[in-house]
Amino acid sequence: MMKIISFKICPFVQRVTALLEAKNLPYELEYIQLKNKPQWFLDLSPTGQVPLLVTESGEALFESDAIVEYIEEVTVPLEANVSPEQRAKDRAWSYQASKHYLAQCSTMRSGDEETLIEREEHLAKAFTKVEQELLKSAASRGHLAKGDFFKGEHLSNVDIAWLPLLHRAHIIKQHAGHDFFKTFPRVQKWQQAVMESGLAERSVANDFEQRFTDFYLSEKTYLGGSNLACKTESSCTNDDACATASCC
Repeated sequence: MMKIISFKICPFVQRVTALLEAKNLPYELEYIQLKNKPQWFLDLSPTGQVPLLVTESGEALFESDAIVEYIEEVTVPLEANVSPEQRAKDRAWSYQASKHYLAQCSTMRSGDEETLIEREEHLAKAFTKVEQELLKSAASRGHLAKGDFFKGEHLSNVDIAWLPLLHRAHIIKQHAGHDFFKTFPRVQKWQQAVMESGLAERSVANDFEQRFTDFYLSEKTYLGGSNLACKTESSCTNDDACATASCC
């Protein structure tokens, strides 16, 4: 059985566990504290980052993009009969997601309104591109098009890659009333489809939402109701969250 070394609120880890859940694959989870990484973990991980996947043969794999590709290669693909061109496009759109994980983390940890607006504008550029692609995809499938996933009716690896971003935005809206997608109606439909799949909840620890809100909606953040702390990028970093380089 595959084993995932994890940190509880890391989006890179959730991308991996969401794929495993989508495929109904068994796996073990072991959580570590990023402030106090055990030596056995450092011995296994060349980068000291999570996620780390330990294969059934005992080989340690690192970097979430590589881990996801490995899982796709050794198990039944999430989607059948995908052309090489389409796979390349799917990987490109998936990369557009993962490269914005830390940007979202940083945005949510903003300590004042000005910082939040500035960071959110940067994050919005990514979702502007997605909004356009979703509209384009729906138009190409015609008026009888079904489904609000990225590629239509069926879940794909692109949905899995964007799930951590969509999930975190959902929690922020629920708890803080702040909607990162208020100007993106197609993204909102996409977010709803992904959340209704149940993968978001199944791919995280039972106490994920509490740990997440404790950190990102604390008194130190603007979204949490305080603008007294975390005024600069450097003061917003913490080894207990993915606003650092502790996730790959």
